Amino acid sequence: MSAKTSPLAPASFPDMPPIAGVRLATGMTGLRYKGRDDLLWAEFAPGTVVAGCFTTTATRAAPVRWCETALAGGRARALVVNAGNANAFTGPTGARSVAAEVDAAAAVLECAREEVFVASTGVIGVPMDPKPIADLLPQLSGRAGSDNAAWQAAARSIMTTDTFPKGSVATATVDGRTVTVAGFAKGSGMIAPNMATMLGFVFTDTAIGATLAQRLLARAVDRSFNAITVDGDTSTNDCVMMFATGAAGNRVLAEEDADGAAFAAALEAVLSDLARQVVRDGEGATKFVTLTITGAENDAAARRIGLTVANSPLVKTAIAGSDANWGRIVAALGRSGERVAEDRLRIHIGGVLVAENGAVHPDYDETAHVADYMKGEEIEIAVDVGIGEGVATVWTCDLTHGYIEINADYRS
Repeated sequence: MSAKTSPLAPASFPDMPPIAGVRLATGMTGLRYKGRDDLLWAEFAPGTVVAGCFTTTATRAAPVRWCETALAGGRARALVVNAGNANAFTGPTGARSVAAEVDAAAAVLECAREEVFVASTGVIGVPMDPKPIADLLPQLSGRAGSDNAAWQAAARSIMTTDTFPKGSVATATVDGRTVTVAGFAKGSGMIAPNMATMLGFVFTDTAIGATLAQRLLARAVDRSFNAITVDGDTSTNDCVMMFATGAAGNRVLAEEDADGAAFAAALEAVLSDLARQVVRDGEGATKFVTLTITGAENDAAARRIGLTVANSPLVKTAIAGSDANWGRIVAALGRSGERVAEDRLRIHIGGVLVAENGAVHPDYDETAHVADYMKGEEIEIAVDVGIGEGVATVWTCDLTHGYIEINADYRS
């Protein structure tokens, strides 16, 4: 963890209410970090439904591969997450480490192995000793809780280069009952999720069927975590999982009716908030950037255009230097691989029309408004590419020397 909190961080960690059927605890394994909790234990009431989205990289970590398999069962009793060691690219040793974690957790709760989910984050390629993790689990289960302190400790325990814990909560009315969706995430670098080093966990007391839960989670992930980028790198360990205990007592949601839509909106609100917090904690970030693309051939094309611009080192370093270099935006648009009508192109920065119809706007005066605007911490860029009706919003941050310093020293 970095000692200096990101200047883009929220003012405080949110007040997270208890979720019936969810208990959390954290502990210190000493696997990499000294003097801080680096292990998260979450246990769930019997019958808890699980859904998950995972990185699509070909070099998926051992924990991801286990969870992909276990997800078929649709039920969860425990989640074990360690920070500091990704247990990725560790061969058969990595799989054995996961198996040892799963066996230990299943023994604590006397549940099926397939009801135990695991996640890891940290350095890639280092074999992980599972014994310190397994040895801690009985103790953590004995003192697990669900108050706000437990939530914040859980969010902190999974941090690596993060500078602040990330939490979010929302409620909805389902079947006449108030249901709660709460979650936390970690992520700061190696952020360009392609899912379904970024981890997100969401918990709810909503009663929901496994099929609908998976469908709604995948859609919400696509609109949130798949719409952010810090550095264009997809991790070996990216995952987002949702655990639904059903303790709210509503009828089991099985289709997208009005109640299903209300739950889906709360879920998306939490994931979108967490995703934006990840960007606000981008390694070395000093500016949060919202990039809106309109006029694309379709929404998917708009997303690809937006991510091309958002991942451009030249665009990101210009923003870091408070330089409204719209020419770099134009260059990124042109290499997106998507259709762009140069003669109908429009670019706004901070609401100011900078360029249109293939050239700089005749009334544009950078010194009058945009130069000062670019010095701020919140930057909004809007681009219409003049082709169709496709729309997308992506979030990114600037690229500073701080990013280099953090990643150059990551393993030392």
